[in-house]
Amino acid sequence: MVQFPLLSPERRLALLEPPRGPVEMVLDTDTYNEIDDQFAVVYALLSPNLTVRGLYAAPFYNSRSEGPADGMERSYQEILRLLDALGIGDRGLVYRGAGRYLPAEHEPAPSPAAEALIAQALAPREGPLYVLAIGAITNVASALLMRPEISERICIVWLGGHPHTWPTTAEFNLQQDIPAARVVFNSGAAVVQIPCKNVAEHLRTTLPEIETHVRGRGTVGDYLYRIYYDFAPDHYGRSKVLWDISAVAYLNNPDWVPTALVPSPIPRDDRTWAPVDESRHPIRVATDVRRDAVYGDLFRRLAAHAEG
Repeated sequence: MVQFPLLSPERRLALLEPPRGPVEMVLDTDTYNEIDDQFAVVYALLSPNLTVRGLYAAPFYNSRSEGPADGMERSYQEILRLLDALGIGDRGLVYRGAGRYLPAEHEPAPSPAAEALIAQALAPREGPLYVLAIGAITNVASALLMRPEISERICIVWLGGHPHTWPTTAEFNLQQDIPAARVVFNSGAAVVQIPCKNVAEHLRTTLPEIETHVRGRGTVGDYLYRIYYDFAPDHYGRSKVLWDISAVAYLNNPDWVPTALVPSPIPRDDRTWAPVDESRHPIRVATDVRRDAVYGDLFRRLAAHAEG
């Protein structure tokens, strides 16, 4: 089995300290799986306090793909469309991820994205590299297995799973690659988990709100509006959660995504959490999301971008 460095409690707590001020980050995203990743990608790129060092396409498999490899490729192409809509182009930021999920907990799924993540993690910088993961966490787990020493230099912010008191972990990101989730939670790396139920699901919005604050905000605003409109055949009385913007919001202002230190969980193959083990190393878990503050910030950034 892969041996990860043993971080001192002081070092891990330092890496887990909520960010204040400018940070460097990469974003691992199953961008085409639905429509919330697109908002998260744009939100990150329009946040001047976030220096985006890489955009990595993650595998996914649902009704919008023919399998994990196809999902990854569709996500890669969607990232490029978003960069075109923003008027900034590729700039060497975009990498294809794995075309499969982790074969086993000791075996990575190598990809250009995993290699790029390793290179960024090992690059000299004052603080940690923040690794925002908003899909199946295959690419991040693979990078950790390929170069375990990066666990000392990164802080992983993952939108995945449900609260540890929830009876199931049957959530799209986590359930796609449970072995990869176990690698991440067992690695000893600094992890900030943003659960879906009762936390990220606060980030609901509606078509009238998107029409008012997103449509007409430049080419990218019109693109985001169109994919939101097209996602549902009937918007009457309907809201939609844009789950993934929670990870970007945590970096922009951690007060908007309050967290608590808890023992690192263990996701089991039956899609439940193992009983809490108080002896395990700590991670941060989000307990809430300030919905209005997050959407206000996103809408202001879109407006500022449209105004040039």
